[in-house]
Amino acid sequence: MAAYASLALSMALVGSYVALSKILVLVFPVMLLAWLRFGIAAVAMAGWVCRRPGQQPLSATDRRLLFWESFFGNFLFSVCMLFGVSLTSALAAGVIMASIPAVVAVLSWWLLGERISLRVQIAIALAVGGIVVLSVAKASGADSHTGGLRALLGNALLFAAVCCEALYVVIGKKLTGHVSAQRISALVNLWGWALVTPFGLVAAWQFDFGAVSLGHWGLLVFYSLAASMITVWLWMTGLRHVPAASAGIFTVFLPISAGLVGVLALGERFTALHAWAFGLALSGVVLATWPARRLAPAT
Repeated sequence: MAAYASLALSMALVGSYVALSKILVLVFPVMLLAWLRFGIAAVAMAGWVCRRPGQQPLSATDRRLLFWESFFGNFLFSVCMLFGVSLTSALAAGVIMASIPAVVAVLSWWLLGERISLRVQIAIALAVGGIVVLSVAKASGADSHTGGLRALLGNALLFAAVCCEALYVVIGKKLTGHVSAQRISALVNLWGWALVTPFGLVAAWQFDFGAVSLGHWGLLVFYSLAASMITVWLWMTGLRHVPAASAGIFTVFLPISAGLVGVLALGERFTALHAWAFGLALSGVVLATWPARRLAPAT
């Protein structure tokens, strides 16, 4: 149950900072925002980088996995998601992102050889259904004016972001068997900072930092620590004890949390569709995490 709670809280925090990052994107260019995020988190996690007594040294395989974990889960996911949303409709974005649990399950079966039980399959279907309904609820009043090749490119970028997030879950499952959650968080963040630094420096050169208010700086610090430090540590801690396919179910908390932040903090209207979506998604989580019945051994 502690592992389940870590996974749920991780995705809930992701959803909250995704919703709140809409404010930051209006203040900072995307690449500068990513660069500042990784840099602030690198300072906060400086003590997590080095290997502690009793921990195994990183193998060549671990180093490669850490790079790919950061490349797909931090760098490429952020780029595909932010630019994809800007090119297509909100409804299309929500429906495409609803496929994360299913893609995680397929990749965990293909790359990790995990068996997907019928109960987990039904839970995935409920989770996807809940996110789709939530997407419809959030986009019911949206203006769906984008179309043509622009929308097609945006949809392709969003599905690429889905695949990146699924790879993040699967690669993380491989890493948690050899590396501590704290060290994974710190090293993945450093790789993300290195990858985005060339783009961040160019953006910083032309940016007026004096125009940023104190409140926006505070929101940036929260975003940096939540996105690069707290959520990654929580996810890796929970993933150590939960199969990747089952852990993928907990990605439903991302759009649920984002929706709640929109209602409570950004003034969006809560409807019956929201309630229906939450019910479906949470039913999937309950089904996936309910303890299996164990038969008594034969005498």
